[in-house]
Amino acid sequence: MAEFRSPDQDNARFRRRVVVAALFALVCFALLASRFYYLQVKRHDYYLTRAEDNRIALLPTVPKRGTIVDRNGVVLARNYAAYTLEITPSRVDDLEATINALSEIVTIEPRDRRRFRKILDESRNFDSVPIRTRLTEDEVARFIAQRYRFRGVEVQARLFRDYPLGATASHIIGYIGRINTRDEERIEERGDTANYRGSEYIGKSGLEQSYEVELHGQTGFEQVEVNAGGRAVRALSRSPAVPGNDLELTLDIELQKVAETAFGKRRGALVAIEPETGGVLALVSTPTFDPNLFVDGISAQDWKELNDSPDHPLLNRAIYSAYPPGSTFKPFMAMAGLTTGKRHLGYAMADPGYFNFGGHRFMDDKIGGHGMVDIHKSIVVSCNTFYYQLANDLGIDAIAGFMAPFGFGSRTGIDLPGEAEGVLPSPEWKKKRFRKPELQRWYGGETISVGIGQGYNAYTPVQLANALAALVNDGKLFRPHIVRNVVDARGTKRVVEPEPLRQIALNPAHMAAVRAAMVDVNKSGTGARAFRGAAYEVGGKTGTAQVFSLKGGRYVEGRVAERLRDHSWFIAYAPADKPKIALAVLVENGGFGAQSAAPIARQVIDYHLLKSLPAHPADEDAEAVESEE
Repeated sequence: MAEFRSPDQDNARFRRRVVVAALFALVCFALLASRFYYLQVKRHDYYLTRAEDNRIALLPTVPKRGTIVDRNGVVLARNYAAYTLEITPSRVDDLEATINALSEIVTIEPRDRRRFRKILDESRNFDSVPIRTRLTEDEVARFIAQRYRFRGVEVQARLFRDYPLGATASHIIGYIGRINTRDEERIEERGDTANYRGSEYIGKSGLEQSYEVELHGQTGFEQVEVNAGGRAVRALSRSPAVPGNDLELTLDIELQKVAETAFGKRRGALVAIEPETGGVLALVSTPTFDPNLFVDGISAQDWKELNDSPDHPLLNRAIYSAYPPGSTFKPFMAMAGLTTGKRHLGYAMADPGYFNFGGHRFMDDKIGGHGMVDIHKSIVVSCNTFYYQLANDLGIDAIAGFMAPFGFGSRTGIDLPGEAEGVLPSPEWKKKRFRKPELQRWYGGETISVGIGQGYNAYTPVQLANALAALVNDGKLFRPHIVRNVVDARGTKRVVEPEPLRQIALNPAHMAAVRAAMVDVNKSGTGARAFRGAAYEVGGKTGTAQVFSLKGGRYVEGRVAERLRDHSWFIAYAPADKPKIALAVLVENGGFGAQSAAPIARQVIDYHLLKSLPAHPADEDAEAVESEE
């Protein structure tokens, strides 16, 4: 028999199902409503920003780098606009095939490919990398006509750095290069990451590095609306970039050229300073190099030639290389003797041509000696025996204590990177320098060598030039500087004021005596030939620094390998009564100071004071120079 269900039961079951379904629907709608509230109200700002980010791109505008000019406005570093062909690797399927296809439209040489690979290894995958720089208008037109074929390849207008004088003053100006990982770390350390968005280059050496913050400028930003393909549709707002500041230097580039030409192919350095301000008039390190090689990324061949050269052209000898000063140390030793009271202006001694100490005979350059020698004559004829005795009487502590205020053995603070400290020898220095106790002991014989600028003495040309500038500026020592003015985009100048470091307490009578002797060096002494016929009065001192120990033997230049020959030094200042220039010249392995370094100094001083060069170069008499140094 069939069972009949009660309609009331069915209705009750149906109502329960409707209620359950209704409750389920309400719960779902409640969840949707809560989610909608969360997204549209609670997270409104976040998702609005995300949406705007998808619609709006923030593009950095790289600032124009500041220019560098010399004291007379001659441009030493500038910018120029050019087109580059760039590839974004992340948007290219077959990189090699793309490059091969591009080479059928524009010239791509093997060196371009090598540079591209080198930059690619140092770049992020989504960065664009130049395959060709400085495209001609013809090449740009040919590529634009076929751009549709090359996804991820674009022509970009870029500013390039140019050094119009090439290798001249390259160690001063320096160069820029592409930003690498180490550069990024330094930028992050100084909290400047945002300012380098979009920037690809940074100063790597010289003023380009030390004044990077001034030269770089402030990055601008442009808000643009983009489509789904990432292309800009329209500009929304713009914050312009602020160009980098220009640098006006104390450097006289024409004087720099004269100095570099005077060296010829010889290795060496020269630093010329304005004594009253510390402004650097010329700073030479030879051989030089062309900074333009680095702008686009230096080729492997060029890098190998520079890096492997035995002459080390990338080395800034003027501020980094330290050498024994030789006899150029003697005027300072004379001042030490007078200041400490170990010598007086009337003192004189008999010079037998040697000095005995501890069973060893220290020889003078002149066999038989110079007879009776006082302070004046000791400098004019460069008598070693006088300074052997003086060093022994002073002792190493007194020597080091007197020389330190002149800046010997410490960085001058010049506004170039990479300056070395040099070595001002002392017992304390020796204890720090050597680990073995038997090597830490200071011996009296070492003091004797220090007295004539040999032994452990090692100073940079900039240290010696700055110490001389202080000596002829009545003991006032300045921090040497190359930048004179910093000029912003509006033309407002910020003067780099001369920075006095200290006033060295020196007796005026003692300074006058030493300076008078240095004047006679160039009248009747070891520098007389180089300054014969000069139209001004000049003080100076020749110097010869040994490269290796003779161990009691006599130096004969012709019997020594070229790179083992003595270094040639000359320090000078002029005019003698009111010096406008003080300089130090070093010629590596150049022999006697009067032979190689003094003629260079003559040409530089002649040009600075007279705007002319000697009618008859002083070095024509080099072979006749006596070795009284």
